[in-house]
Amino acid sequence: MRARPNSFVAAALAALLGAVPQSLEAQSQEEEPDPHMEKAIRALSLTPLVDGHNDLPWQIRNYEPAPLDVAAYDISRATGGHTDIPRLREGMVGAQWWSVYIPFGAVEEGAAKTQLEQIDVARQFIEKYPEHFELATTAEDVRRIFASGRIASMLRMEGGHAIENSLGALRAFYDLGVRYMTLTHNGDLDWADAHGGDHPHGGLTEFGREVVREMNRLGMLVDLSHVSDAVMSDALDVSEAPIIFSHSSVRALRDHTRNVPDFILRRLPENGGVIMITFVPSFLTDDLPATIEDVADHIEHARDVAGIDHVGIGGDYDGITELPVGLEDVSTYPELFAELSRRGWSEEDLRKLAGENALRVMRDAEDVARRLRMERGPSTATIEELDGGR
Repeated sequence: MRARPNSFVAAALAALLGAVPQSLEAQSQEEEPDPHMEKAIRALSLTPLVDGHNDLPWQIRNYEPAPLDVAAYDISRATGGHTDIPRLREGMVGAQWWSVYIPFGAVEEGAAKTQLEQIDVARQFIEKYPEHFELATTAEDVRRIFASGRIASMLRMEGGHAIENSLGALRAFYDLGVRYMTLTHNGDLDWADAHGGDHPHGGLTEFGREVVREMNRLGMLVDLSHVSDAVMSDALDVSEAPIIFSHSSVRALRDHTRNVPDFILRRLPENGGVIMITFVPSFLTDDLPATIEDVADHIEHARDVAGIDHVGIGGDYDGITELPVGLEDVSTYPELFAELSRRGWSEEDLRKLAGENALRVMRDAEDVARRLRMERGPSTATIEELDGGR
């Protein structure tokens, strides 16, 4: 049985809250209640849905006729993209990692400058709608903001090219609220290999390892989406804190370099990390279009190999143009959780997938950072010193 339409989601959620709108009440009485959707809604009411990747700031940057204009790209109503406040609410999103993505080509104009502009865009729309959003920098912040009925908003950088080989820049971005960084995007860096690049380093260089160590000391999550298999292994060897894959799927079901192989998934329990399954159709199946069932298949494979405590959600809305049938925008998350319920998932396991696993990773990384800051100060290492001027 397919998931109910979104109107049913709204009716069921309103019923749980004790206030069914009259127009939806009649519809819900006519339809047979779906226990799987009801279970999904209960889970998402109790645990914040933590999505690992949404590219709304990039949509705002490129909005015509007013690039970078947060007011012009009015997310208080329906937008032309996948994300706006009404649909975030309908999708029961409780916490969102907003990607302050910049392209690899930004190094030509100044990667750090472009990165600062994107952080500014994200912070502007978070501050513009305080009744809906609040900046979160800790796991405790996320739970508090969710309990207040708002969406916890976190900042994540997509690509280490933004730090321009500077640990000082890394620390400055942390001070601006960034709490995780994808080590690479699609191009090789001076200190790390990307998934589809030429792999000149065979993994992380010594400076790349120092980047991971400094991220651990700060409490900034290490994100391994987009990196090569060798960088995945090296980062797991070095990191004292749990790592994440913010928006990847599994290679056993779709042989794509952006997906995670089983030998890496099997290392997640020891590290404590999480793979956040993405909705990118080309990462899900050889066939087009992908479907909600394909996403569920990838989630279940990750659960079977890494364990239920090591899987989450990273949709990649507004970062792609095609989406799986049934998951067309941010309003559809409950449909996915209802699909998993039909496959036998318990409410407890749905809550782990939704956000408990991601919040545990954040909390553990914060604990590691507190310990490391007592043991050592900020690293003054340079790429010239560690890698001989690569």
